[in-house]
Amino acid sequence: MVNKQFFIYGRVQGVGFRFTTWREAQKLGLSGFVKNREDGSVEVVVRADLSTLEKLRSWLQVGPRAAKVNKIVEQDYKGEIQLTDFSIKH
Repeated sequence: MVNKQFFIYGRVQGVGFRFTTWREAQKLGLSGFVKNREDGSVEVVVRADLSTLEKLRSWLQVGPRAAKVNKIVEQDYKGEIQLTDFSIKH
């Protein structure tokens, strides 16, 4: 299992990105969270095995129908929080 952090840039706020990411994470059985950032991007933190992580990564590159993803930055997540389920943070 790995902990990853994604920053998704483009038209990703106001298009249902958080909700649809939560729904996709639920389908994949992931733990972590998704939240809007003040700079207009969306942050996703996830704990997953490598094959499931690849499925989420592919989904994040497209997002919901109304979104337009321009760039994704991925890095290892070193945070202190416990990732036990997947939630939407406000």
